[in-house]
Amino acid sequence: MVGEFQHRTVVITGGESGLGRAAALQFAKLGARVFVGDVAQKEDNNIPFGGFEIARRICDVRSEGDIESLIGDAVAATGRLDVMVNNAGVAKIGPITEATEADWDFVMGINLKGVFFGCKHAIRQFQQTGGGVIVNTASNAGLLPRAHDPLYSISKLAVVGLTRSLALCHSRDRVRVNAVCPGPVGDTGMMDETLSGEADPEAAYRKYVNASPLAAAWGRMISPEEVAEAIVYLASDAAAMVTGTCIAIDGGKSLGVPPQAG
Repeated sequence: MVGEFQHRTVVITGGESGLGRAAALQFAKLGARVFVGDVAQKEDNNIPFGGFEIARRICDVRSEGDIESLIGDAVAATGRLDVMVNNAGVAKIGPITEATEADWDFVMGINLKGVFFGCKHAIRQFQQTGGGVIVNTASNAGLLPRAHDPLYSISKLAVVGLTRSLALCHSRDRVRVNAVCPGPVGDTGMMDETLSGEADPEAAYRKYVNASPLAAAWGRMISPEEVAEAIVYLASDAAAMVTGTCIAIDGGKSLGVPPQAG
């Protein structure tokens, strides 16, 4: 794929850390003009992003105006939009009986409404230029609901549904819409926050790894770079006839109950 994305424009939300950061760097290495939006900019990205001339914008995906401006800035600077990666997301652990209205609005606002805004304005642009690609970050929780985080699972199930629906609606516009469904992924702000909230972070880490049979076999979590590779594939010409697909990158976690050790 070296050079395949030369002269193509890629917009990524939640691009300052984790999966979004890994995807931004991977697209940039392949020649793309990359525009990253996030609620805050991380100083650690100044050098690697600067080296690839990755453009950075403050963007709260709950604000339609912020999303519209992020995409508009990319189009104004390059004259085009080729790939939209709706990646921004937050986690929420706990039973539905303890969730507040504010919790619901926060999780759905970022995980679902933000994807809706990104898809809406990317598709509007693609309709003017003859097509494009959207990749949404869902989760294995969007394939198989989890008991410990119903709000998060609901939001990601909705992202999977949105992805498939829009893929069906907009194939006629030559717009492809797919999703990645990762987990458990290490070295992300979401996972770091989750582990830091545990009484025994090391035990919690092992619990997450052991819940995924392939991750358990390797003794590690999935890396952001591994998910980024799937995002790049879905955006590439190799996936020209792939739409409405939700790829599980979860070490088999969403397959079912793993076999017991021994």
